[in-house]
Amino acid sequence: MSVDFSTLENGLRVVTHDMLGVESASIGVWVGSGTRHESSRNNGVAHLLEHMAFKGTRRRSAREIAAEIEAVGGHLNAYTGRESTAYFAKMLAPDVALAADIISDILQHATFDQIELDRERQVVLQEIGQAADTPDDIIFDYYQAAAFPGQSMGFPVLGQPENIQEMSSDTIRDYLQANYGPERAVLSAAGRVQHEDILDMAENLFNSLPSLKGPVTKQPANYCGGEKRNEADLEQVHFLLGFEGFAFGDPDFYALSVLSTIFGAGMSSRLFQEIREERGLAYSVYSFSAAYSDVGTFGIYAGTGPDQVSELVPALCDEIVEFASSVQEEEVMRARVQLKAGTLMSLESTGGRAEQLGQQTLVYGAPLSVQELVHHIESVDLEQVKRAAKRVFGSQPTLAATGLLKKLESYDKICNRLQL
Repeated sequence: MSVDFSTLENGLRVVTHDMLGVESASIGVWVGSGTRHESSRNNGVAHLLEHMAFKGTRRRSAREIAAEIEAVGGHLNAYTGRESTAYFAKMLAPDVALAADIISDILQHATFDQIELDRERQVVLQEIGQAADTPDDIIFDYYQAAAFPGQSMGFPVLGQPENIQEMSSDTIRDYLQANYGPERAVLSAAGRVQHEDILDMAENLFNSLPSLKGPVTKQPANYCGGEKRNEADLEQVHFLLGFEGFAFGDPDFYALSVLSTIFGAGMSSRLFQEIREERGLAYSVYSFSAAYSDVGTFGIYAGTGPDQVSELVPALCDEIVEFASSVQEEEVMRARVQLKAGTLMSLESTGGRAEQLGQQTLVYGAPLSVQELVHHIESVDLEQVKRAAKRVFGSQPTLAATGLLKKLESYDKICNRLQL
């Protein structure tokens, strides 16, 4: 079982993990471009490009793309994030070459046919509408927009409906040509694969990605904090309270992961025990941390009744205020074990491993070894967790809420509870 890493002459990085004892493989391309590389005028283009890549190439129709991979029992998918976009497939090991050929075809030879574009823009508009009708989904868009107002970091990944309605094939092509150079991409494969075989495929298949003409720019992220309230006739209030977190590479990055695990991950976490088990105020309550190249966020989500929100918010604020002074060594040890176990168990999934290697290479320039990851987690101590808590919970809060909000306290009152 080994991880190998190479860089082609055109700048494309190739990383593989030969996983013993599996019969399948996952392969994909991770591109270091996403919503952050958009403007207000073309917001949504990264996501629409991801859709349109599957809608026909010079060699294959949209139907043929789907039929070829499914004919061998595989499946093909993609996603768009704020700083990256991924195109990937999972199949039995003998069919890796087919999957690599399809992925290289859709990334280099998509036609962006106008008829297909007109049809697919309706699909994306339906996706936007579905998200708007899903309060525990749209609440994260509200949160991001409030935390980073007027910035690309705060734009919705799916885009604005008015932009999608007007977006042309030329806009999509321009975005691709400005952001999808081989030097900004990683070909990652995991499972029953051999590095030399994947390297040969990469050299033969990914030779039509033109190098970028200039540096790719993105708007610096400036976390501001604030609030977004959306009054809606819902059964629950969906509530998200967040703070400024840490970027990749921050010395407290791993400490924040441990903090989040203690605070709101799993049934033994403080939030689950206090908010759900002791008080019965929420069915779903958890914390999360999200890291980016130059900024991060830390948030707490809860869904509660319109009458219960008046009790929920003070309880959450009390947990936040008390955390740094009350966290115990036993909790840190338990959280480290949880994170370590999750890291090691992720190695059993070819798809998860390919994604992990692709993202790590985009962020750090090369994949991290499992030993490095485990060392970082095991090195987090109680004092680091306390320091991370003071840094995070001392930042300006971001509040997002949707539902019947009559009993939700004002932003200023919540800040006072947090002693800010």
